[in-house]
Amino acid sequence: MLQSKLFYKTLKEAPKTAEVVSHKLLLRGGFISQLSSGIYNFLPLGYKVQKKIEKIIRQEMDSIGCQELLLSALQPKKLWVASGRWNEMDPPLFKIKNRHKKEFALGSTHEEVITDLVKSYIKSYKDLPVALYQFQNKFRNEMRFTGGLLRTAEFIMKDLYSFHSNKEDFEDFFKKVVRAYEKIYKRCGLNGVKSEASGGIFTKEKTYEFQVISEVGEDKIVFCSKCGWAANLEVIKLKKNLKCPQCGGKLIQKKSIEVGHTFRLGTKYSESLGLYFIDKEMRKKPVIMGCYGIGLGRLMATIVEINNDKRGIIWPTEVAPFQIHLLRIENSRKVIAASDKLYNDLKAMGLEILYDDRDDKSAGEKFAEADLLGMPIRVVVSEKTLKLDSAEIKKRSENKIKLVKRKNLPQFLSKILN
Repeated sequence: MLQSKLFYKTLKEAPKTAEVVSHKLLLRGGFISQLSSGIYNFLPLGYKVQKKIEKIIRQEMDSIGCQELLLSALQPKKLWVASGRWNEMDPPLFKIKNRHKKEFALGSTHEEVITDLVKSYIKSYKDLPVALYQFQNKFRNEMRFTGGLLRTAEFIMKDLYSFHSNKEDFEDFFKKVVRAYEKIYKRCGLNGVKSEASGGIFTKEKTYEFQVISEVGEDKIVFCSKCGWAANLEVIKLKKNLKCPQCGGKLIQKKSIEVGHTFRLGTKYSESLGLYFIDKEMRKKPVIMGCYGIGLGRLMATIVEINNDKRGIIWPTEVAPFQIHLLRIENSRKVIAASDKLYNDLKAMGLEILYDDRDDKSAGEKFAEADLLGMPIRVVVSEKTLKLDSAEIKKRSENKIKLVKRKNLPQFLSKILN
């Protein structure tokens, strides 16, 4: 991508309303723009990051046998009344009427819709298990919006729903999802801490949240420094010198950001919405369900909260908008020709390149903007580097600069990106 053609604009200062680091940097870098309180547009750079996150999640979901679909965001009132949540959701639903006076909700979650759908397809134990997921807009009628993408009115969520004939099968799949989530967070450059949590409005059964330790987080967890056990403070009574219930180790209290949730739904929705199956003994039983969610925007913001320095964002390679930021310093014919050739050669290799081909920016402006945008590898071509028949290579996460011969560049870059 030629930077001169990229739809973006950087800001020297973030708006005063932006308080947390991720909100400031994503606005300053032109990744997102704010439409209203809690409502954001994703610009090309930010949308590229979101699609990279989506790709990682999709790969891990598909690897454990899940199937992708897309459900309606507009949901009829009758489903929410049947589950008992039309007036019980917290935060309350966004409710609307069509021109025929029929009431609908903008989906904040999809348990009702997916259960009603699956009811038409599952009749026998032979139809189970099944696991279905989507990437869909959710709408949350929050009292307040904070932290930029950390708490918004509208966001894209990956929500997975699983359906089982017995608890053993459910628990086996639940463990697979937990392992898949751990892989997702690792690939996104995060340490996702699995913590016991409350099911809230979704279920009374024990659930797990995935938390990332951060001072900007709205949650508080305790975790064991010895065995790694963790729990949200919502579900335990913290006493002085409380020990880990698993190993007796010391518990540490920290603020954290919730980046995912896995729910044991049991038969709550299958019973209220009529999702039953016939087992091997020809008995009618309610289907056992699970629900597993990850908010993509919040995950993006959390990645930035954890991966940054005073100059800007440091994107982990798998979620970066581009793998390489190529900077052309000076505008002599020789430098332009060498930079253009390198850009085309690297593109031909299948590498993702943002090429700063702008003529009206100084070297200092280009370097500052490259640090703000945070691509994993910076490559500089200038009169100085060409005299040495080289290019300057620098990882965004390091201060060390390396000169690499131009003929060796493709192999060198391919190696450090893998």
